[in-house]
Amino acid sequence: MTKKSPPPQRSGKQAASLVLFDAEGRARKATAHALRVQLADGRSLTLDLSQAEDGVVALLAEHTDPRQQAGLLMRPDNSDALSVAVTATPLVTTTGTPATPPEVDLDVQHGDGTARRAGLPGRRQIEKWVQSALYEDAALTVRFVDEEEGRTLNRTYRGKDYATNVLTFAYAETADDPVTGDIVLCCPVVEAEAREQNKPLEAHYAHLIVHGVLHAQGYEHEDDGEAEEMEAIETETMQALGYGDPYQPVREI
Repeated sequence: MTKKSPPPQRSGKQAASLVLFDAEGRARKATAHALRVQLADGRSLTLDLSQAEDGVVALLAEHTDPRQQAGLLMRPDNSDALSVAVTATPLVTTTGTPATPPEVDLDVQHGDGTARRAGLPGRRQIEKWVQSALYEDAALTVRFVDEEEGRTLNRTYRGKDYATNVLTFAYAETADDPVTGDIVLCCPVVEAEAREQNKPLEAHYAHLIVHGVLHAQGYEHEDDGEAEEMEAIETETMQALGYGDPYQPVREI
């Protein structure tokens, strides 16, 4: 984040006099138009002294991390003393993900016979859906496969001899590892589900990719609590993308 420069000194105004005290109480005098107190974690507090001759000192809170919004919290200690805290609040969307999207190294792949299937989402759509569910930088592969490849992967890695809609292979072993993973979507299964559930195919692809991205970040649905949390995030994310609640009961046409 580019730090804001203090406003130019007004013509005819003299710089204010500052008295700086060290840890032993020794004073050193200086003149200045502004003073910035830079904290170690990126927060800063700037004192704008351009109106000091009028008895006005302006305070400006900033943060070097563009994902953080700096603020000021003031507390009167008594009639002539005031404590000022520089706060930092993550900039987030309504779904809780960062307002500044995390970086994603995205590889989109198509297995045999899938590249020309009707209704297949384009790369820009896929990237938008992936980023909507990301909480941190990630390296992900989204691969579209036919029923044979989908069945082989499900049988090999999950011991289930059928093709399923989406498989996620998450490679981070600890919370400190970078988010990496493969998200595999079986096109014939996704298309059949969309028809059976009376859902737009685009919306169903979006939901399954969001679901896979959450899995890649460690979210699970093994018990009721985990399932409720994951479904709530998916629903909020889908609605923020402009789609309906993916878990609403299917309406018969």
